[in-house]
Amino acid sequence: MSLRRRRSLPSMLMSAPSGLTVCAVVITHDRRALLRECLQAIEAQTRQADALLVVDNASSDGSVDLVREEFPQAELMALQRNEGSAGGFHEGLKWGLERGYDWVWVMDGDCIPTPTALERLLDALDQLDDLPTAVMLASKVLWTDGTTVNGMHPQNIPAFKIGGEMDLFTAGMERGLPPLRVATFASVLFKREVIAKHGLPLKHYFMWSDDTEYTARLMRDNHGYFVPSSVAYHKSPTAHAPWDCGDRFYYAVRNGLFFLRTDSYRPKERVSHGLIVAEQTRRYLLTERFSPHSLRIVARGLKDGLLRKAA
Repeated sequence: MSLRRRRSLPSMLMSAPSGLTVCAVVITHDRRALLRECLQAIEAQTRQADALLVVDNASSDGSVDLVREEFPQAELMALQRNEGSAGGFHEGLKWGLERGYDWVWVMDGDCIPTPTALERLLDALDQLDDLPTAVMLASKVLWTDGTTVNGMHPQNIPAFKIGGEMDLFTAGMERGLPPLRVATFASVLFKREVIAKHGLPLKHYFMWSDDTEYTARLMRDNHGYFVPSSVAYHKSPTAHAPWDCGDRFYYAVRNGLFFLRTDSYRPKERVSHGLIVAEQTRRYLLTERFSPHSLRIVARGLKDGLLRKAA
């Protein structure tokens, strides 16, 4: 792993009126064009981040050179091998924590925040009134295929904290800030203290469910809020469902079993999660017409999940 240090531009040193400092962290792998768009969008924020870190997962498409040449104000962490989204966010959150930023704002390189995305997230802190203190704030994430906007991205729809906390949910809804149970790593702010207390994303997940497990871990005994006025676009080619992802469905099965062994969900939640993984597996096998290859993918995921093997 190599880390290139750059002198920050004056605009990157601005902080919110409250004095809070924010580090933006972008994870990327072979998304050069979208990475440029993402970093330009971060630079165009009405409330500038105090620092910007790009974690490159061993890209082979010139992404590292792009950051060096076009975004010299950004810090660049070039990983020697692809550690997946889990490894990238682990390193990025660790970097922000070690440098003492109050909040770390994370996203993938194909996530394009609108100009007011960060400002609106921070504004929410002043709108909580008597709601519990926030340690996580998440933007509304829309899907665009590059030509049209198609509503919220199905891979980035958060889950809300409702069961057993209806009064909190009602109060949050009244303020336009529904309380979160889980969210994905697409324009999400994490408070320094909660990262320090609960640790980092689990690298051995590699991809898939790493964000769900992490945010569920943080939100089990803390509070975070969905901020619909903060908007970002997830520019994936398709609004794919897990069962549409071919061989990568292995991670859905394996990590689904990994997740069930954690304490991030309470017992009843683990039952629900297990049913979700089972239904996703059924739909994957139907999509693949129960081909021998798809059966092997599921079997390998089940075996590695049960044996806790990080393949």
